Amino acid sequence: MMHKVSRRLMNMLLEPCYLSSRGFSCSINKLALANIPEFVKIVEVGPRDGLQNEKQIVPTHVKVRLIQMLVSSGLTVVEATSFVSPKWVPQLADAKDVMEAIRNMGGARFPVLTPNLKGFEAAVAAGAKEVAIFASASESFSKSNINCSIKDSLRRYRDVASAARKLSIPVRGYISCVVGCPTEGAVPPSQVAYVAKELYDMGCFDISLGDTIGVGTPGTVVPMLKEVIDVVPAEKLAVHFHDTYGQALSNILVSLQMGISTVDSSVSGLGGCPYAKGASGNVATEDVVYMLNGLGVKTNIDLKMLMLAGEFICKHLGRSSGSKTAVALSKVPAHASKL
Repeated sequence: MMHKVSRRLMNMLLEPCYLSSRGFSCSINKLALANIPEFVKIVEVGPRDGLQNEKQIVPTHVKVRLIQMLVSSGLTVVEATSFVSPKWVPQLADAKDVMEAIRNMGGARFPVLTPNLKGFEAAVAAGAKEVAIFASASESFSKSNINCSIKDSLRRYRDVASAARKLSIPVRGYISCVVGCPTEGAVPPSQVAYVAKELYDMGCFDISLGDTIGVGTPGTVVPMLKEVIDVVPAEKLAVHFHDTYGQALSNILVSLQMGISTVDSSVSGLGGCPYAKGASGNVATEDVVYMLNGLGVKTNIDLKMLMLAGEFICKHLGRSSGSKTAVALSKVPAHASKL
């Protein structure tokens, strides 16, 4: 039988490193989990990556309200939308309107995805102050996702990076399929390192390594990160895990231990790649924040406020949250009140 969680229990669970009150110490945890950073930056991708695959068009005002609520929770980087062709991603056809609505919203950066120079120019015209480009470590996925080879995509992005540099606009780089591809299977770490180095050399300030179909485990993520860190500094890297096989938090933890301090996530676990069959949602931001709180790692994110944002968008989409933390904090087993 399930019961509403008590206010006292919820407050305890929402507090960073609440286990210290039960005889455990955050400092001891830190010794056991060496190299974990004191602060982790969360890049919220829900409004773009989380919604792009939704078949039902989400009204612009709902997207804008979601962004507002995410910023209110303390998130300082919220990926707002994408300037791709509406033909390919109809859900994001209102990119210009979204950017207009958040133009004067303070407290956060709002990067947007730009697939080519045309998309970059449209983003700049709409007021974008930061953009992102997306390559793949898999040749097959590159061709299905952006209709060109890896080398051709990198050539295209050099043009975008050059144009951005002239306008002093920061560019973030994404790499998809960093451990596995839906058609090729396992992806060699050397291939990921090659693409990462190319993006770094063209000026990307941050390179997000994405397990697009969620097949990675610590056993495959660690070798990939080792190879990438050999050519790109760890402080310039981020990780982006889908939770298809329930491995996302484990993969994030080992990434933190290897010096990564930027993590992509999506409120309520929204998302899934339209070009990767079977790819479930991104790891839920609520779950990432809860884990980091338990490790004593600062994020400056209010978990209660974050959960409200998740409730808002899930209610609109007519589904329950994909965040285990959000679900557990709304209903817990009766014996949990004895914790």
